[in-house]
Amino acid sequence: MKYKDSGVNIDGANSTVKTIKRIVKSTFSEAVLSNIGAFGSMYDGKFAGIKEPVLVSSADGVGTKMIIAEEADYFEKCGEDIVNHSVNDILSVGAKGLYFLDYIGMGKLEQKKVERIILSMSKACKANSVSLIGGELAEMSAVYNYTHYDVVGFIVGVAEKRDLMKKERIKKDNVIIGLHSSGFHTNGYTLIRKILSENKINIKKTFPFSKKKIYELLLEPHRSYFKPVYPLVRERVINGIAHITGGGFVDNIERVLPENVDAVIDASKWRVPSLFSYICSLGKVSFEDAYRTFNMGIGMVLITDKKNLPHIENSLKKVKIGYDVIGRTSSGSGSVYVLKRS
Repeated sequence: MKYKDSGVNIDGANSTVKTIKRIVKSTFSEAVLSNIGAFGSMYDGKFAGIKEPVLVSSADGVGTKMIIAEEADYFEKCGEDIVNHSVNDILSVGAKGLYFLDYIGMGKLEQKKVERIILSMSKACKANSVSLIGGELAEMSAVYNYTHYDVVGFIVGVAEKRDLMKKERIKKDNVIIGLHSSGFHTNGYTLIRKILSENKINIKKTFPFSKKKIYELLLEPHRSYFKPVYPLVRERVINGIAHITGGGFVDNIERVLPENVDAVIDASKWRVPSLFSYICSLGKVSFEDAYRTFNMGIGMVLITDKKNLPHIENSLKKVKIGYDVIGRTSSGSGSVYVLKRS
């Protein structure tokens, strides 16, 4: 028997790597010291403009959103999802991305499908000034069914030590700013798929409020907040940042609060996009579950002193990112309260 007979196509994998090399190399900066295909990826450790560098890393995956991509045969945004998600995660502690590695696991290697994912990934890497320096293609029919693709990302970034977000910087009477999301980002898709399934909804149809196909709305990529937020980090006008991912407002904001400060979010301060309202209505999702599962239109929150608010608002308007002032901090015990819309 040959390895190919068991479901692993080495020649196909090698051919795919050769094809995507050009795409990947387009993301390289001068700091990348290795080519795709080496046993280890190398990056120069000189960081311009950083006096006391702290390396920051994160790993995450696109998750069950990939199943919707498979059902729609729409992989053009999946790479952006994982790159932007990863960039936002390390941005939340004050870091900018340096380089990124990917893992694509699959039941059966399809070169064109991989190319679409890598093209999307490279687009996001270039937009975030991050180099895509390595990765892994794993063909495992016994782990993944023959159509399933799993996309995972690993990012390494750098922060100036004095710019790191520390819990003690957050005090009572700070204001909380919510940056608008592009959609569900990469969270809550197991619940979304269950709601769609139980309501027998075809994702290639449309919802009443939009002319776009349902799968297009659901596969809108995770928004990166690097460009609007990182300059504010370097200016040291932000006390805390929370990326609203799995766990919604409660779990993610709690992660950045000191033990003696609470956060109060007023859900009436921003307009929840129709996509969220419609899905929650279809699934009869409670207010508490909705705001703990989904971002409800707010993808990242910034916590700052009141005196810094005019400057931050002016900066956000210049880069044309949607936002609302959605809450405040108070003395407490490190808890988050989301007030119901009236």
